[in-house]
Amino acid sequence: MTRETITVSDELARELASRSDELLGTIAGRSGARAFLRGDLLILDGETDAVDVARRLVEELDQLVGEGIGVGEQTVDAVTGVLAANARSTDVLNDVVWRHRGKRIAPKTINQKRYCDAIRASTVTFGIGPAGTGKTYLAMALAVSALTDREVSRIILTRPAVEAGERLGFLPGDLMAKVDPYLRPLFDALLDMLDSDRVAQFLEKGIVEVAPLAYMRGRTLNDSFIILDEAQNTTPEQMQMFLTRLGFGSRIVVTGDVTQTDLPRGQHSGLVEVQRILKDVDGISFVPFDRDDVVRHKLVQQIVEAYRIDAEREDR
Repeated sequence: MTRETITVSDELARELASRSDELLGTIAGRSGARAFLRGDLLILDGETDAVDVARRLVEELDQLVGEGIGVGEQTVDAVTGVLAANARSTDVLNDVVWRHRGKRIAPKTINQKRYCDAIRASTVTFGIGPAGTGKTYLAMALAVSALTDREVSRIILTRPAVEAGERLGFLPGDLMAKVDPYLRPLFDALLDMLDSDRVAQFLEKGIVEVAPLAYMRGRTLNDSFIILDEAQNTTPEQMQMFLTRLGFGSRIVVTGDVTQTDLPRGQHSGLVEVQRILKDVDGISFVPFDRDDVVRHKLVQQIVEAYRIDAEREDR
């Protein structure tokens, strides 16, 4: 057993003390070493390797707090994952994609950082992985940032309305009302990043456009940031149609989870096929996510993993 005592900053000591040992318990749970706070002294007890992990974790947290980043359970999880990938948490968590009313939107995992970098560097980026990994949310933040910086003149949001099928036309209201149930996750993300009156203004002026995937046919989309969400529900023909809408000065982000396809049985997913067809094309990036990138409630990671294991059993 090893015991190590380290001095932490007043800022981190206050953060740790204000959470009624919640954060100390999280640090202990992620590192395997027990943690006790005595003023500005943090005492770590455990096996040598566990104490070393805890010390590195606390040092990274101390640096983040010093740079004005709040510390919570998700922050501890994010730093733990970054350290496991032999990277520095400040390089990941300080990549602020967008700010709105004091809210910072930044990557929380190495793969999220790679995703953001890929979107900035590539003309077409595919983010593929389970729910809760920030694929759509980060893409929307980067779209808003690009629009604000005048890198593009509009944002186009689209999604296949697979669940509706022919019933889409029977929903009441105009096109916006009809597609709202299917594009609501994109709207929710957008409203997290812009005031509602500004979103309404952008929609009215066509600066932000939402439409079902079927409405993309025959168009050429120039000077736009285009997000295709739930792409696992596209057919190979729809995926080809969508990607060939790309115009000059535009950027495309495609997101989806190939384990949650709602297509009819026997129908191939365009998101699966496109990885094989375009994997060697310059200017196109594929960024995979896994359960370690889930940044929603901790239980979501366990749900994702349980379904993955069950799917593997079914394949045997």
